[in-house]
Amino acid sequence: MTAEHYSLVGDIGGTNARFALVEQGSVQPRAIEVLPCRDYENLDQAVVAYLERAGVASVRQACLAVASPVRGTQVRMTNNHWRFDTEVVRQTFGWSAFKVINDFTAMALGVPHVPDANLVHVCGGPGDPGRPKLVMGPGTGLGVSGLVPIRNGWVPLMTEGGHVDFAPTDDLEMDMLRILRARFGRVSVERILCGQGLLNLYQAHAEIRGVAAPLDAPEKITAAAVDASDALARETLRHFCEILGRTAGNAVLTLGSLGGVYLCGGILPRFLEFFLESPFRNGFEDKGRMRPLLEFTPVYVVTEAYTGLLGAAEALGNPEV
Repeated sequence: MTAEHYSLVGDIGGTNARFALVEQGSVQPRAIEVLPCRDYENLDQAVVAYLERAGVASVRQACLAVASPVRGTQVRMTNNHWRFDTEVVRQTFGWSAFKVINDFTAMALGVPHVPDANLVHVCGGPGDPGRPKLVMGPGTGLGVSGLVPIRNGWVPLMTEGGHVDFAPTDDLEMDMLRILRARFGRVSVERILCGQGLLNLYQAHAEIRGVAAPLDAPEKITAAAVDASDALARETLRHFCEILGRTAGNAVLTLGSLGGVYLCGGILPRFLEFFLESPFRNGFEDKGRMRPLLEFTPVYVVTEAYTGLLGAAEALGNPEV
């Protein structure tokens, strides 16, 4: 197959680059490959390697979602060594067009294309499909985006909503804020609601209680919480879910996203059963006079592994991106 048949889409993070092909007019990724970024000196090498694996000589255009800010033509990946100029890459491969978008913008654009089987209902509903959708999720950081409906599709919002202030609601959280402020200065919700943030939260809980914090990685805390082998880890993860609920509820009120909340990223599906039984819902709906609004808003966990690729494919034909 040649340039007339396929476009290239990709979702590039700090560790892995996911590539796929899409046919013209489609958003369904084909020939998905996951390549470790460390194995390639630059983006060009990875693209060449992928196209060889896919058995495709060339493609007509490309869209890549990247875990970094996107400004102008210069792209510097936040958590890996790749640097590239979009126009130089476009000319090198002879593409008619080359879009680069933020990875969470792609996540948002992919959400409407996720099949119902890969959406787990958490709470709320029925919602209003004519209103904006909130897309957020903890991962390496806390991504926050949104989708605003237009006549024939969606406009994604590029936000830094993960960096809003952490707002304590009780004495325990006031103590947490004091501890985290001593470490970081200003404390955003991302200091808590991400992989490293879970470790920060665990260590703060231990300090407040005057006990040891032997677990030294977020995945260890999650595992110990799920199998109930560590009471501090379990309480920490429950608290993490509650704060995520409050933060999501705040964002719904700000954005007016009665179209639903879509929780993305790789963290939540790893402890989905625990999450569904957690205080997330209490945190999400506890908005005083606005509680009915939050109860009306459906919340889903997105378990689709390639939402970012779906979004990159959507972005190819979306003039608003």
